[in-house]
Amino acid sequence: MAADAALGRLMKEDFVVTCPYCGEDVDVHLERDVQGSLVQDCEVCCNPWLLRVEGEDDERTVTVTRADGSE
Repeated sequence: MAADAALGRLMKEDFVVTCPYCGEDVDVHLERDVQGSLVQDCEVCCNPWLLRVEGEDDERTVTVTRADGSE
């Protein structure tokens, strides 16, 4: 029963985001403890993103905007 409770607390770790520069859909893996904002480069065009991770557990969402000062 304890294992079932632990499974219920697992968070979503894999997200698909659309690059605000090149428009490609890119898979992003974020560990369960990642929260807040971070900068990551697009795997396709290498431009910088600002990723915002919000929510908890399976309700986590990730939004992506440009991180080059043009946002």
